[in-house]
Amino acid sequence: MAQWIRFEHAGTTGFGTLSGDTVAVHTGDMFGEPAASGATLPLDEVALLPPAPAGKMVALWNNSRAMAEKTGQSEPAEPLYFIKANGSYLGPGGTIRKPRTYDGKVVFEGELGIVVGRECRGVDAAGAAACIFGYTCVNDVTAVGILGKDPSFPQWTRAKSFDTFGVFGPAVATGLDPLSLSIRTVLNGQERQSYPVTDLFFPPARIVSAISQDMTLHPGDVICCGTSVGVGSMKPGSTVEVTIDGIGTLRNRYEE
Repeated sequence: MAQWIRFEHAGTTGFGTLSGDTVAVHTGDMFGEPAASGATLPLDEVALLPPAPAGKMVALWNNSRAMAEKTGQSEPAEPLYFIKANGSYLGPGGTIRKPRTYDGKVVFEGELGIVVGRECRGVDAAGAAACIFGYTCVNDVTAVGILGKDPSFPQWTRAKSFDTFGVFGPAVATGLDPLSLSIRTVLNGQERQSYPVTDLFFPPARIVSAISQDMTLHPGDVICCGTSVGVGSMKPGSTVEVTIDGIGTLRNRYEE
């Protein structure tokens, strides 16, 4: 098991693994053949970046049994998903910003994120499992008032893709059993979400397999597995923390 991060230090971008408060700097390709350089850095001397250079972020809707029961949805026959623009990405410690063009409710959604490790096209569930590099924490921030603003066209992309709305990190953890994980979301010190991955209709390997039938997935791509009950709105000045044991805590503030 390892926790991989990407960081900025002294004007350069790098990546490596975490061991306590120390970063072991690596060279090469995180998803290919990374090699330890022998150099180390104190964690508090680097600025953490989103931990994967995602070309795209795919996110699921209605993938939680508890949420479906609460909202009156039925189990979908296949994963239902949308795309979050790559300009929305934000790493740990970054500030989520209220959109200038929107005055409505902005909500947090704590989720498990899958990070793809190799090119993946048209694979079955067994093949999909081999394409998963690791897992991360996600806050799928949403401007919910925009979703149904125009009754002729649900605006999933716009509602989900404002700058800073695609939050993930702090690390990508490898060697985890995803079905043993739980997601916990805390808003201003109060727990709002706590649910196991087994609450999801579609587990990670089936999600990757299904999406790979539609589009090619590439190393670094992130798939957000969908959220459960407890989603809530944020007010400027709020702090949101998404924690998954073995991965860490994704902590961000929401501001005007």
